[in-house]
Amino acid sequence: MRVNLTKKDLVNSIYMQLGFSKKITENLIDDFFQTIVMNIEEENKLKISKFGTFSIREKNSRMGRNPKTKEEKIISKRNVVLFKPSKEFKDFINLKDDK
Repeated sequence: MRVNLTKKDLVNSIYMQLGFSKKITENLIDDFFQTIVMNIEEENKLKISKFGTFSIREKNSRMGRNPKTKEEKIISKRNVVLFKPSKEFKDFINLKDDK
């Protein structure tokens, strides 16, 4: 079972389904991802209907420990991206499990 889906896999799949050239398909995918990233950066939240919601949450700095060396170190404050799937997406995933 394959775990990773690469951009090349997406390009090939859309190329086969729509018949656009691979270059146009690659540009389409790049524009799609760029639009998602720009919207998340600007609004801190992006909802894609029937798919889910991406949001940014700020994590405070905290003390962490290297498990190998037991050395303690401060982990800096940072932003993380969260994803919450929509009800439709969850239902679709659970439908596949029932088969």
